[in-house]
Amino acid sequence: MDPLFISIIAFVAVVAIIVAIMLVMNDFSNTEVEDRLQVLTGHKNSVEEGKDEKILKKQMLKDGVGGMSKAFNNLIFKFGNLPLLFEQAHSPIGIEVFAIISIVFAAVGVVGGMAAHAPTPLLPVCALFAGILPYMWILRRRKKRFARFGAQLPDALELIARALRSGHSLASGIQVVVHEMPEPISEEFGMAYEEQNLGIPIDKALKNVFRRVPNLDFKFFVTAVAIQRQAGGDLAEILDKIGHIVRERFRIMGQVQALTGEGRISGVVLMALPIVLFFVMYYLNAEYMMLLFTEELGRKMIAGAVFLQILGAITIKKIIEIKI
Repeated sequence: MDPLFISIIAFVAVVAIIVAIMLVMNDFSNTEVEDRLQVLTGHKNSVEEGKDEKILKKQMLKDGVGGMSKAFNNLIFKFGNLPLLFEQAHSPIGIEVFAIISIVFAAVGVVGGMAAHAPTPLLPVCALFAGILPYMWILRRRKKRFARFGAQLPDALELIARALRSGHSLASGIQVVVHEMPEPISEEFGMAYEEQNLGIPIDKALKNVFRRVPNLDFKFFVTAVAIQRQAGGDLAEILDKIGHIVRERFRIMGQVQALTGEGRISGVVLMALPIVLFFVMYYLNAEYMMLLFTEELGRKMIAGAVFLQILGAITIKKIIEIKI
């Protein structure tokens, strides 16, 4: 039987299993709380043994799947703080769904590599590159959210400073930011405002925001608030100065980005050129390129090339990355 046909069948089977698990985890019927409310209001007979038994079986099955989910979450906490990453990215999907999507992408990468007649040693590489795409999407989403938060921060500090000058408290100034500013800064400040309403000190609530959005300029704001609460002072003037410094940093960063544009483009070209040439030479003369996998010296050359690529990428990044 054709290996490509076998791979397609295996992929379809894996997708069907994943869909079945998701359907089991999502119970579209009434929850246990809703069933009890219906019994109390008289809309449902509590002696419906068949239905109760059915609900009990569903609950047991759901508890079993929930136990697997809990074990998976414990494994995630051991190997990395993925929950914080998802919270920082404000991801619309959970970690379990993310893992399933990554596995599906890896299977698609293997099938795509086999369809493109890639050599067998490259199939795990295809699976790795395809499976890491969801993780790269999460990182990009988090980076964009951080960038929007940093761009909105000077305006938010000015709003708080104006509220303080008009006689409002710091909590009222934060509430002004929640109502007047767009996301993500309104959402993060809104969580801080709700936390201080529940009795958490305002400086600790702002530190929780910094844990979710580790922005250096926001850390200055949190430090200023903590010092002002202990030693006093004109917080509005301090916030104006912080906002001015942040705006100047953005102006200088724009100039740096313009001056280092050529170096960044050169780095992308130098990193992509060996990979593109490898695939071009493989499709022109596959037997010649397969020596890199079949011979011991060829495998050492691949390992050396990968190491030099990583070293070159780090070096180029150090050259063009200027901290302000």
